[in-house]
Amino acid sequence: MDGSMEDRVAQAMAHLKATEEAVEKAEAELSQASETARSADKSVQVVVGAKGELAGLEFLGGKYKNMTAAQLSAAVLEAANKARAEMARRVVGVVDPIIKQVPGGGTSERMGVDWDKIFGSILSDSAEAHKPTAMSRLRDEIHEDDEEQTAAPAENGTAARKRAGA
Repeated sequence: MDGSMEDRVAQAMAHLKATEEAVEKAEAELSQASETARSADKSVQVVVGAKGELAGLEFLGGKYKNMTAAQLSAAVLEAANKARAEMARRVVGVVDPIIKQVPGGGTSERMGVDWDKIFGSILSDSAEAHKPTAMSRLRDEIHEDDEEQTAAPAENGTAARKRAGA
C-alpha cells in the first residue's frame, strides 16, 4: 500500500468514526425530544414526542367548556399538527447535516432521503398553516361572536347600575 492509499483509508475511517458519533449524538438528542404547541385560540396545548406521538394534552383556561365538539376537535388537531410539524423540522435539522457529511457533497435528495415521504404532508402543510383557512376564519368569527355576547350583558349591567345610582 502506498502512502496516498493509507492516507485515504485513514481519512475514510476518521470520517466513518465522526459520522457514527454524530448519529449517536442525534439519537440521544432525539430520544429525549418533545415539542409543545398551542391552538391559535389558546384553548388547547399538545406535547408530542420525537416520533410525533401524542405525549400530552391540556385544555387551557376552561375555554373548552364553551366549545362545540367540532371546535374542540379542530383545536386539538391544530395544536397536534403544529407540534408534529415542529418535531419533524427538528428531526430534519438534526439528521440532515449528518446525511450531508457524505464525501463528495452528499445531499438528502442524492442520498435517497425524501423528507416528504418520511413525514408525509406535515412539513409542507405546516408552511400552509400560517395562512388563514376557512376553518380558522370561522373559528375567529365564532370567538368574536362569543366575546360580543359576553361583553353585552356586562355593559347592560353597568348601565343598569349607573341608572339605579349604584
